[in-house]
Amino acid sequence: MTTDKSASPAHHSAASAASQASTAASASAGTATSGNPPSDRLSAGNQQYPDGRKYYIFLVAYLVLLSAFGSFVNDMYLPTLPEMRRYFHCSVPTVQLGLTTGMIGLAVGQLLLGPLSDRYGRKPVLMISMGVFIIGAIASVFSPTIHVFLGCRLVQGIGASGGYFLARTVPADIYGGRPLAKMMALIGAINGFAPASAPVLGGLLAKDIHWQGIFWVLAGFAALLIVSGIFFHESLPANRREGGPLRDMFREYGPLLRNKAFMTHVMLKGAALGLLFAYTSSAPFIMQEVYGFSELKFGLFMGFNSLFAAAGATFALRFKVLKRAAWTGGWVMMLATAVESLALFFVHDFWAYEASLLPMIFSMGMIFTVGNTLAMNEGRTNAGAASAILGVGGYVFGAIVSPLVGLGNMLHSTAIVFLVMGAVTLLCSYGSRLLPADLDRN
Repeated sequence: MTTDKSASPAHHSAASAASQASTAASASAGTATSGNPPSDRLSAGNQQYPDGRKYYIFLVAYLVLLSAFGSFVNDMYLPTLPEMRRYFHCSVPTVQLGLTTGMIGLAVGQLLLGPLSDRYGRKPVLMISMGVFIIGAIASVFSPTIHVFLGCRLVQGIGASGGYFLARTVPADIYGGRPLAKMMALIGAINGFAPASAPVLGGLLAKDIHWQGIFWVLAGFAALLIVSGIFFHESLPANRREGGPLRDMFREYGPLLRNKAFMTHVMLKGAALGLLFAYTSSAPFIMQEVYGFSELKFGLFMGFNSLFAAAGATFALRFKVLKRAAWTGGWVMMLATAVESLALFFVHDFWAYEASLLPMIFSMGMIFTVGNTLAMNEGRTNAGAASAILGVGGYVFGAIVSPLVGLGNMLHSTAIVFLVMGAVTLLCSYGSRLLPADLDRN
């Protein structure tokens, strides 16, 4: 599942993601804002896009593919984790480090590429980053040891980060407020099918092409993004790019890190994404090794579950004040993780495990929409840097929790991580609830 990305592994993206900003200029957004929108906010029919509605449809489709790519990078090879553990003769926590190193790469890549895209434009950064991913994916196929593979995953993460954060950045270049929220939710809802399809496709292919073939497919996906990117119009005009010496490009991060509203929603999205990574890291072993599912059956259930993140992302827009969706989603998530933890400790039944997952994943979708939208609305004047911080927040949580679910008894360690991350998410949603409704207009 992924992701923002946005979503997310799938679930990252569905949420991934899916995974995966309401405006201060809109009373319905429900948050504080910096109040400095770009001067030339665009619409789908604006003359800057001479193809009009056709280009708008292409843009949405292309951003969905970029966001989905982040999900596929992590989720497509999830069904092969048990096979890879046997192939490399390593422990469960060690093979799960492939997820962790991928997340570290995604985090580092976003921190580097965010300011670079604010300075040089979105398109060149995207093309170069996809090329880096292709190199990392092909190299991983020939890894002689798990340690070499982990290094390749780091390179893959750095490369994949370009598409992942630009799927959030480009809409913020163009829109603000409720239109931005609708665009982000539309991408998130459609992208729910990416984390849904990634583990299913991975499960289908794994029998015939094994884990090595999965990375050949991912390299082909990145090549497709490069080719279709020829038709992508640069969304950041030269007159809106950052200037000054190259050494100063990271100074964009300072004002954003001091922006309370922005960082509150970064933490909110990050905590929920951490829970998503805990789920996607533990699920292959719980479903396949504890409950005896095949790779295909595992992929089908993961795909079905991720559709609930897409539904949650869409449902969040029903709230007139968007941050109220986070408070509601936080409580649903807390209750669902509490029930799930009890099931993992005491029930040991797949259907009890599955029934508790669905409301938990639905609430993730709600929170991903709120976190992405409100954070990007706050940081839209430096959208590249803002998107980088937003992405890094999630991967910091994810990199920490992914190996933790494999310690000791996996059912018990997963239950504890779920409960802790549910509580942290609820706390962050409370912080969002305390923010002023709209400093500029109300």
